[in-house]
Amino acid sequence: MTCTFRQTASSLLRPAALLLAVMLVLSAGRGTARADDVLVFAAASLKNAMDEIAPAFEAATGDKLVVSPAGSSALARQIQAGAPADLFISASPDWMDALEADGLVQSATRIDLLANAIVLIAHGRDAAPVEISPALDLGALIGEGRLAMALVDAVPAGVYGKAALKSLGLWESVSPKVAQADNVRAALALVAAGEAPYGIVYATDAAAEDNVTVVGTFPADSHPPIVYPAAVMAQSDKPAATAALAYLRGREARAAFEKQGFVVLGD
Repeated sequence: MTCTFRQTASSLLRPAALLLAVMLVLSAGRGTARADDVLVFAAASLKNAMDEIAPAFEAATGDKLVVSPAGSSALARQIQAGAPADLFISASPDWMDALEADGLVQSATRIDLLANAIVLIAHGRDAAPVEISPALDLGALIGEGRLAMALVDAVPAGVYGKAALKSLGLWESVSPKVAQADNVRAALALVAAGEAPYGIVYATDAAAEDNVTVVGTFPADSHPPIVYPAAVMAQSDKPAATAALAYLRGREARAAFEKQGFVVLGD
């Protein structure tokens, strides 16, 4: 059987036309399924954990977590000033409460995500342990040096540390020796570099730095419970933001948080 040129050309073009149509459909599908960038304002103490969680979330969902770590007070004030955060993870319920009172939080999404502890750290790897109690002569221990802390009236780690020192009757003797840093990671860096012989940071921060030693843990009843609330911001309309909050409570994120020493709350 013979065929005409027109029939041959038609038979050759049909598969090509079909392939082109499929490619156009797939291309259109990719255009409508655009990934979201979720801007996460996260307490500075969460940096290491979020550095691990962010790429895992993107691999699992196709959406991207853009994490901005800093002191919770600074982040909350940026949100109050109009910063376009989608999620906020605070190291203190107080700053989340302030945003919620301003109507800047989707209240139904708010959860208590993590817990932590505060510790006394010393420069180097061989510092001797101490018992943190009202009998501790912390001023003598510090000597002519400084006690590095996050801002004691604003940043949660500093607020918790000051509360613990006051509860133990140690604040008045050491307050003139306190070197305040913008956030807890900056306080940690001062001790790691030897700029301050001692500091007060979260247990999770101490675990992230090789050049410091935890010499004591502050009693849990010497300060308010250290709880990290998380919530979607009122201005965010991204479904990926809600998905990201759910992911932070999932198995993969739990493992990353626990590896850094956090206690994961809830389910």
